[in-house]
Amino acid sequence: MSEEFIRQADAALRAAYEEPMSLVEYVEAAISDPQIAAHASRYLLSAIESMGTRTVIEEGTERERYRFFDDPHNHGEHAVLGNTAVLNAFVDDLRTIATDRGKGEKLLWFDGPTATGKSELKRCLINGLREYSKTRAGRRYTLEWNISGADSGSGLSYGNRVTDDEEWYQSPVQTHPLSVFPKEIRQAVVRAINDANPENVATIVETDLDPFSREAYSYLENRYRKDGRRDLFSAITDRSHLRVTNYVVDVGCGVGVLHAEDDGSPKERLVGSWMPGMLRELNSRGRKNPQAFSYDGVLSQGNSLLTIVEDASQHADLLRKLLNVPDDRRVKLDKGIGMDLDTQLLIISNPDLDVELDQFSDRNGHDPLKALKRRLDRHEFRYLTNRALEAELIHRELTGETGVWGTLPETERELKVRSAVTLPVRDHSGTVRDRELAPHAVSAAALYSVITRLDGEALSPDLSLVDKALAFEQGFLQRGDTRIDIEDLSLDATIDGKNGIPVTYTRDVIADLLHVVFDRSHPDLTVENVIMPTDVLNEMAAGLSSAPVFSRSESAEYENRVTMVKDQILIEQEADVLAALLAEKRVSEETVAEYVEHVFAWDSGGEIETIHGTIDPDPLVMKLFEVEHLGRFREHDYAGSDPTESVIEFRRHNVITALNRYAWEHRDEEFSIGSVDLTAIPVIRSVLETHEWEDIKRLFEDFDPRQWSDPPEGTETERLKTATVDRLCSDEYGYSPASAELTTRRVMREVQHKWD
Repeated sequence: MSEEFIRQADAALRAAYEEPMSLVEYVEAAISDPQIAAHASRYLLSAIESMGTRTVIEEGTERERYRFFDDPHNHGEHAVLGNTAVLNAFVDDLRTIATDRGKGEKLLWFDGPTATGKSELKRCLINGLREYSKTRAGRRYTLEWNISGADSGSGLSYGNRVTDDEEWYQSPVQTHPLSVFPKEIRQAVVRAINDANPENVATIVETDLDPFSREAYSYLENRYRKDGRRDLFSAITDRSHLRVTNYVVDVGCGVGVLHAEDDGSPKERLVGSWMPGMLRELNSRGRKNPQAFSYDGVLSQGNSLLTIVEDASQHADLLRKLLNVPDDRRVKLDKGIGMDLDTQLLIISNPDLDVELDQFSDRNGHDPLKALKRRLDRHEFRYLTNRALEAELIHRELTGETGVWGTLPETERELKVRSAVTLPVRDHSGTVRDRELAPHAVSAAALYSVITRLDGEALSPDLSLVDKALAFEQGFLQRGDTRIDIEDLSLDATIDGKNGIPVTYTRDVIADLLHVVFDRSHPDLTVENVIMPTDVLNEMAAGLSSAPVFSRSESAEYENRVTMVKDQILIEQEADVLAALLAEKRVSEETVAEYVEHVFAWDSGGEIETIHGTIDPDPLVMKLFEVEHLGRFREHDYAGSDPTESVIEFRRHNVITALNRYAWEHRDEEFSIGSVDLTAIPVIRSVLETHEWEDIKRLFEDFDPRQWSDPPEGTETERLKTATVDRLCSDEYGYSPASAELTTRRVMREVQHKWD
């Protein structure tokens, strides 16, 4: 087994690297595949686009999301959840910059509250670029130099940064291979690459050699000029002196990250510093030798691809010094030595940078930060306003599990959102016990968090904040048989997600609850170890006033919103219990499909294909379904089996209209009744998924919810409880016996007072 791991590691490294090539071979390869010569913004754009897109619903709107931000190469470890519109705007900016159509002078700025995913974006970019550069399509190249064969004496050196042997030294700032050409020739090479690939984003290479490479180039040029070589460039770039090699992108090599704790002078943080010992050793013709420079500044590390300034408010002094970098694409090691740059600048900050930027705003036209603010192109991250995404985020915080739920089938994703979470917890005595967050507990915390982030000022009287949250999650609201699309609800999302309960608060509340043993008991079940949705909601609301992150007005407002979440979660728990109670009476999808097919044929005047041939739509089939399964009509609504006007109106409005909607939405596909997703028809979905207590009364006359906690032996209540708890403990619902007992008790307490 261990030898297999070694073989797999060998294979991974073989796949990431390739043998160095000559300059001629590289130019030929670039003409064939211009991606290997891509400039920084184009490479970053290609990496993001390389993984394709998927469809999501956020703020109730269907959007295409780039899979790159799901961190697929790393199984979703640093996926950016939500904020798809913001990420798409960022990619649009990259596309504009890459094609040289504008915004090249901008500093792309990601701003927003803590715990909104900005740091995950940084990690996602680093991970994604690293893994993309290991692929054949994402190869990234730079130059390596060797001057030992030109009577070089001590040769090249920069500290201890040696590549694959003692003679070859890689450019310390990942210089572009084409930068070795004189400017006029380089432009001709780039034209040849672009002319051979007119359908691609044009390659742009405007940088000269970095100072370290220039030192090697100059030495070789002087040496071979003295030797009288007429093919001077050929001699300098001969395979024995220069080769093009690929490298794996990572922090320090194509990606520069300036953290809050990084210190030093502005030049040290941005470019690097001179090394005094090396300066004394490498005095090159009476001037500073670039080999004696560290090249460990953020711009040096990020040259050729991406430079990130994280926690930018801690480096506000640097932002003004970065103003001309996107325009000039050049910095200086000192007064005499400059360095060209090709890097995409990215600024990440919390809202405290706003305070820094606005400190002189009252000076009107004399604001010294005006130029900086004009250069910043702001992309604002916000708290999630989608319950499913927030539940996924809470789940990650609690379990450390990765993987993106949005890539799962819809039914599996819905189950994940409401599922239980079991965590092992060690108590003060060292005993480890499993604590269960019951089904809907994480979902309840997520919904409550989302509710606190929504603006309710502009809501119409018939809409609640829960309605708004559900519409944002689904893209519609279901009111009985009627589906109301979000476009018809006039919901304003312009300020949603700017404030509210952060996921870190929720995580800490649940972490504390894991150590609470609840005062409830059962003769056979460890119900004291189960954390119910109401436990989580109560604790979240109770801690608001003492949490320093909330103002008094915020905590008071958020406390008032917890009741509506409790009511919604009870509705969802009740739906689980009802579905389990009525499982044995469930209508099969075949029966539903038969009804829909007969109604469609009845309305269109068509016939129905069966294995025995074509038949006319059967009035009795439709009548029995509408009376027995839908429960909408009685015998007096029909003349024999023929429908009266009310039934006709129902069929056309509730079934045929929904079918027509489905056909229109899937008009690019060959439409047939057999391909219809029956749950897309609201009235049919209600048959498959919605149950009522009236159905229980009608089907089980001897059932009594007041007996539920301890049903008498041999009663129908006992039989139904046993069957219901068993079904709730199946994979379909995901309850444990203890959480099923507590949930059904809670639901029955609410039902029993209105049973008679």
